[in-house]
Amino acid sequence: MEKLFHQLNALATLTPETQAAFGRLFSPQNIAKHDFFVRAGDSTHTVAFVISGIFRCFATSPDGEEYNKTFFIENDLMGIYYALLLNRPSPLSVQALTPCAILTADFRQIEALYDQHPTLERLARRQAEHLFLIKEQREIDLVMLDAKARYEKFQRDFPTIEQAIPQYHIASHLGITPTQLSRIRAGR
Repeated sequence: MEKLFHQLNALATLTPETQAAFGRLFSPQNIAKHDFFVRAGDSTHTVAFVISGIFRCFATSPDGEEYNKTFFIENDLMGIYYALLLNRPSPLSVQALTPCAILTADFRQIEALYDQHPTLERLARRQAEHLFLIKEQREIDLVMLDAKARYEKFQRDFPTIEQAIPQYHIASHLGITPTQLSRIRAGR
């Protein structure tokens, strides 16, 4: 819980009372490599804080092709925001690429605390703004950067995962083929 509150307090300072109320909502959970946190088409009300491990968040096209939207790593808050806010089935899947340890909570219970603990609502707004900025930058990068520059940015953004996950997941995230990624990595 200490790691979670360290991350949260970077967004909004929580009082001890707010931390206690918020902390009671979370439970530890382990997820095995290749298991899912959420599958596309499922309803979800769960958010998580990644203590350790690597997850991928991905979409699957009608013909079965997977596109890695993002990765969740240690100290990330994780959830399918679209599904949580609209109370709709998730359009995305989240799968563990390594053994993972997380803290989970029901998003509806978090929202129920907003009136009693206004700093939680401020925290949620700041987290939403943070996620928006990440999404906006990713969209700009996909349009403005070539594949090599996107790979170099990936290395800066996710410095600890390149050797821990299959290269085809990285290629999918970059919007290139595994062969293109191999050429970039070889310096060709």
